[in-house]
Amino acid sequence: MKRLVSIAVFCSVTQLYAQITDTTVQLQKTPLIQWSGYAELYYQHNSNGPTTNTNAAFVYSHDQNKRPSVNLAYIKGQINRPRFRSNLALALGSYMRANYASETGISKHILEANIGVKPINQLNLWVDIGVFPSHIGFESAIGKDCWTLTRSIAADNSPYFETGVKLVYTSPNEQWLFSTLLLTGWQSIAMVKGNTKPSFGHQIQFKPNKKWTVNSSSFIGQPYANSTGITRLFHNFYAMYQWTNQVGLILGFDIGWQKNSVTQQTQVWHTPVIMAQYAINQQLKMALRSETYHDKTGVMIPTGTPNGFNVRSWSFNLDYQFSQSILCRFELKQLQSKDAIFFKSNNEHTTEVNMVNAAIVVSL
Repeated sequence: MKRLVSIAVFCSVTQLYAQITDTTVQLQKTPLIQWSGYAELYYQHNSNGPTTNTNAAFVYSHDQNKRPSVNLAYIKGQINRPRFRSNLALALGSYMRANYASETGISKHILEANIGVKPINQLNLWVDIGVFPSHIGFESAIGKDCWTLTRSIAADNSPYFETGVKLVYTSPNEQWLFSTLLLTGWQSIAMVKGNTKPSFGHQIQFKPNKKWTVNSSSFIGQPYANSTGITRLFHNFYAMYQWTNQVGLILGFDIGWQKNSVTQQTQVWHTPVIMAQYAINQQLKMALRSETYHDKTGVMIPTGTPNGFNVRSWSFNLDYQFSQSILCRFELKQLQSKDAIFFKSNNEHTTEVNMVNAAIVVSL
């Protein structure tokens, strides 16, 4: 009920703002509310098991296997004005089911719900509150914005969304972005059950020119329900280099520490990721991704095996932009583990998973 009231208040604020600015809007060509839609239909064949999520519980996007599925579909309303902005996007799909499993009611369908204000007209400083995309990582839930059809293990096991308040400043030359965040937790809408302390985050992004983007993001707080005494510190770094109009490179590195103040145990996990994209022409692009995820103690992905979750992954992606609104995608992907942590359809253990993926993305 509280969440329904929150949505109602959000809509009321948006409507009130629309009424107040109606006279101004009539003088402008752009509508007050800009609407957009998105849908991604995919088919995945995993040679080992009935579903990828059953065979690999660390997958939270494109987790259905051997059946056509919708990964993410949403409708979004957006307001962008000089000193006010807001977003409301409601969604469904296998991505929502996997990542919003701990949410309840209408919260299971909230992809975005936020408002922002610019307190000082001469300063590019914004205060945003609500549910918004994560400040961590170079991949997002929206496939068309990513170089590959599926997400990396690093992306699937770090926040896709977050809830709270953030302060965002962009320098006059738009080379620097600084952001501080007060959050409800590690990818959660409501405050994590049993935890009363908020979490914190930061983001620093530097774009010295059109070719380079260098980013540093972090999270610190209690990671999950009833985790009193457990503190998680997570840092994400990536650099993007658009070498030419045809060739782009991304290098990323995630590292996390988690400490239990009762047992004094400290757990560490990390993952390097490298990606390359080549545009054959304006319609056809291909991309390669390689990563290694090390989680020996199983803090993020428990396995109960001697080497923990120690997995190498690579993928080859091919995109064809059929039209401005339709994108066709194809991907080959392989996961290789040091221990036999995967299962075949006959429940036999194996160290390798092979996947073929295809998707059609429609954006309006």
